Amino acid sequence: MNLLELHARSLELAAAVVDAVQPEQLVLPTPCGDWSLRRLLEHLVGQHRGFAAAAGGAGPDLAYWRDVPVHGDPAGAFRHSAGRLTAAFAVAVAAADPRPAPLWLPEIRDDGPLPFDRAVGFHLLDTLVHAWDVAVALGSPARLVAAVESEPALAGTLLALAGAVPAGTADRAPGRAFAAVRAAGEAAGPFDRALALLGRDPAWAVPVG
Repeated sequence: MNLLELHARSLELAAAVVDAVQPEQLVLPTPCGDWSLRRLLEHLVGQHRGFAAAAGGAGPDLAYWRDVPVHGDPAGAFRHSAGRLTAAFAVAVAAADPRPAPLWLPEIRDDGPLPFDRAVGFHLLDTLVHAWDVAVALGSPARLVAAVESEPALAGTLLALAGAVPAGTADRAPGRAFAAVRAAGEAAGPFDRALALLGRDPAWAVPVG
């Protein structure tokens, strides 16, 4: 699989996780600081819109990156926006001469556009990690982890992308996308190792009581 195919696969796996979300579960906490499940899903749909706009040539306008309300149909909102993003990436590649133009991602980087492949890779990483955030909030991350790890190309890409994220003190300060790198156990698989590289606790669970 090439990077775009792996990206599309990551969206398919994430959508399958979001399909299980029930309206009453939107208030659940997530590993993303103080974000509820609703807030996380609205962020994901907003990111789909932002990346799609960037692939279509939008400049550094943060208006494209606002969270998008999911109302009572988070799965529908996720799948619709993911489909538009996949199409936007495909159009950018088809129109490439000789390669797709760099993408402006102002919410992520404000000092210039990123090369197309790096932008796609970043979204693939974000998709799978946030899919895990959703799955663990629902109490069922094992299926997602097993699905990713059953596809060596996808699991290897996830781990490589996580390892490439800057890990300096300034890069992992409070308010940043990822926390300080954690140690992974010797028996950890590639998904848990990727989570640890990004500062996620693979053992995180919704607090009881």
